[in-house]
Amino acid sequence: MAKDLLEKGAILQRDKETYAIAPHLPGGIASAKQLRKIADVAEKYGAATLKVTSSQRIAIVGLKEEDIDNAWEDLGIKPGAAIGLCVRSIKICPGSTFCKRGQQDSVSLGLKLDERYHGMELPCKFKMAVSGCMNSCSEPAIKDIGIMGTPKGFTVMVGGNAAIKPRLADVIADDLTEDEVLELVDKIISFTKANGSKHRLGRVIDEMGLDRFKEEIGL
Repeated sequence: MAKDLLEKGAILQRDKETYAIAPHLPGGIASAKQLRKIADVAEKYGAATLKVTSSQRIAIVGLKEEDIDNAWEDLGIKPGAAIGLCVRSIKICPGSTFCKRGQQDSVSLGLKLDERYHGMELPCKFKMAVSGCMNSCSEPAIKDIGIMGTPKGFTVMVGGNAAIKPRLADVIADDLTEDEVLELVDKIISFTKANGSKHRLGRVIDEMGLDRFKEEIGL
């Protein structure tokens, strides 16, 4: 039976015959050239459709297995981490770079996080988001690590999850600088690696208690 092809970043579709691939567009920011390549590849290989995903990627849906390698070669773009036990694409709002409501530079921070962690293998699926203000358009409160901009800096939340059993993230730090956020995120990722749990971070926190978790990461 056909299955997801993790090594090729390909997700089996409902028809059990075709696949979707999702080129990595850090923060959902793409050039016109990249968009043209995606459209050209979709047309060349007879894709069923293009789908803008909730993780700020553009999935090329409905490719034949024998076309996947050539499609990636034509794209010249790395696969987005859409499946597997790893850090998925960092979801980023426009922040103060583009949005009139932005209070912090979510794009700068989010792209740094994406460069450091996107696709990193972990014992569990792991999601992150950065918003530039408290409107939270990137939904940081339902991510394993959520970072929200405020007038005084960044707020960091942990343990969010929008899956079968939804969980809102717990706030663990306020008024941080970008460098302080990066340092804290690194500690959380290191904890996740060392803990070795296959469960999402929120469940791990619920089992051990938030106070103990904060101790484990040095807060």
